[in-house]
This record gives sequence, C-alpha cells and structure tokens, in this order.
Amino acid sequence: MDAKKTPLYEEHVKLGGNVVDYAGWFLPVEYKGLVPEHQAVRNAVGLFDVSHMGEITVKGKDALAFVDYLVSNDVTKLVDNQIIYTHFCNPEGGVVDDLLVYRFGEEDFYLVVNASNTDKDYKWILANKGDFDVETENISDTVGELAIQGPMAQKVLQKLTDFDLSQIKFFFLERNVSVAGVDCMVSRTGYTGEDGFEIYTDNTGIVKVWNAILEAGKDEEIMPCGLGCRDTLRFEASLPLYGHEFDDTISPLEAGFKYFVKLDKVSDFIGKEALNKQWSEGLKRKLVGFEMIDRGIAREGYEIYKDGEKIGHVTTGYMSPTLGKIIGNALVKSEYTELGTELDIKIRNKFAKAKVISKKFLNKKK
Repeated sequence: MDAKKTPLYEEHVKLGGNVVDYAGWFLPVEYKGLVPEHQAVRNAVGLFDVSHMGEITVKGKDALAFVDYLVSNDVTKLVDNQIIYTHFCNPEGGVVDDLLVYRFGEEDFYLVVNASNTDKDYKWILANKGDFDVETENISDTVGELAIQGPMAQKVLQKLTDFDLSQIKFFFLERNVSVAGVDCMVSRTGYTGEDGFEIYTDNTGIVKVWNAILEAGKDEEIMPCGLGCRDTLRFEASLPLYGHEFDDTISPLEAGFKYFVKLDKVSDFIGKEALNKQWSEGLKRKLVGFEMIDRGIAREGYEIYKDGEKIGHVTTGYMSPTLGKIIGNALVKSEYTELGTELDIKIRNKFAKAKVISKKFLNKKK
C-alpha cells in the first residue's frame, strides 16, 4: 500500500525536506539537518508536522468508565480540559500502545495514539467495547496536528492568537482557540522535554496555521523540524517510543513507567492482574540508561552481555546532540541495573564497553 501524505506534504517539499516513508506516511526526516533542528528546539523554537498521529473519539453515557477500563492510568481523576499520558495494555501486561487521553467532559473523550498503531488501536478499542454504552470513531484522516516546541514557543504562538496562552497549564487544553484565524484546539503538551503546544484543526486549516507560525517565528529563528530530531529530543528527555522502550512483550513497569500504571485504582483495567503479579513478584528485567565507554554507537536491537552471558538489548542509542556523548537505553536483567555497572554491547561482532547511568539524561524542568 502506498504511503499517505499529510496535508502539509507540499509544504515539506517546498522547504526542501528530506521526505521518507515513515509508519506509512510521507514525512520529513530533516530539513537543514538533525543537529541544528534539535538545537533550535532546545534553545529557541521548532515546528513539527505530526498530522500522522491517530485521533479517536469516545462519547456516550459510559465514556468515562470505558476509557478507564482501557488504560493503565486513572482517568477518573481528570477534570474537564485535562490530559493524561497512559497505556493500552494487553492481558499479559505488555503494551498495545501508549497514548494521551484528553477529557472534554464525562461523556466525551479524545484519544491521541501513535500513527503506526492507529488501526490496531481502533480495532482493540472495538474488540473490548463489550456492554459499555459508548460511540467510538477513528477521525484521524480528518485531523491535522502541529507541535510547536521550545523555550520561545509561547512567544511565537501568542503572536497569532488573542487567547492568553499562559492560561493553558501543562497537560491541559483549550478548545476553540483562533490561531491565525483558524479554529483550533491547543494543548500544552509535546514530545521533546521542552515547553510547547500541540495544535489540532481540520486538514484545510492546518496549512494556513503552519505557514503563519513559520512567518511569526522568524525573529526567533524558528526552524521546521523533522522526524530525526523528534527522536533525539524525546530520547534525551527520557520519553519512550513504542516499539523501542516497550511493545506487546514489554510492560510499562519494566520500562520504568510505574507512575502511569495505577495498580491501586478501584476499577479494573485490561492487564491489571498480570501487572500486579509482575510487580509483586519483582521485575526480572528493567530499562536502564547507559553511556558508551569505548568507541561506537549502540543501536536499537544490539545485544548486551555481562561476563559472557546475554542479559538484554539496546532499545535506543544515539550521539546526544545536547550532551555530546553516546548514550542509550537498554532493557537488561534486573541484577545488572545498578548505576556504574559495566556492560558489553555487541557492535558489528565486536564488544564495546558501556556503563549504566541514570535514564534522566537531561536536567529539565518539564
């Protein structure tokens, strides 16, 4: 099947973006380069096309109870216009996907899921609907989404709206915000470790908003940004990526995200029993951060050894543009997770030494 084009495809081509097929979508990997785009977001402001992400609505009398049953976090604690990060888990405790849950009201929820999993997630939701009195719809193809990220994000976006953006707190949203004359939903969320906003509107309006933001951000040296730096930014900020830090066989507990798994919430959720068992018996493997001692970049999937025994694998590895070090995440047996533990990573049939460090690579406020 041919890859899909976001509403901004022609804009990426005009700007000279290096467009590739990613998760079934034509998207730019970079424009001027991964490192300058990464640094723009860390130090000023960058703009991403994330229209490939999936959006699913859940509405009806049982919407609150149903969404709470589907996810590991406690949706009942949300107030209107609040957002939480959470997981769909399978009965074995593995992760079907990670997602954001937006609460518009007790009978009205909006789920933002990973592009590569959108169809799978929607089938999962329908398969678990049971007797819940809800209506669900996959509206992904009608929604355009941008992410404006970085210390100057609010200053730039404020030029295009009369709404006081300082009123939107972290992980909250505002609907019906006029941005460059286009009716949008704006949330204070992102995937970079920096302050910023995600902007949702229809496919026709998103092009106008994209161009208006790039124009408004010229004095702040805004850069359009590609998938390359989106991955390095999220990784530096200890944010997970589905298919790397967890998947259908790796639980959120093993990946170090217990904070988002409310084992003590009153209501049942899919995977709760398995996750309770895993936690009470003690985790047999855990996600750690590492820094290379020897030369070489440890990429995703590379095997990790200790004293000749295979103990795990790399989930993500990069030269950090911010830190100037080669770092990564790895899922290893729990007995090898102490800070300072030396590991042997197999890189092209040779072993290179690394040491376990904190996964909190950056000391950021957000």
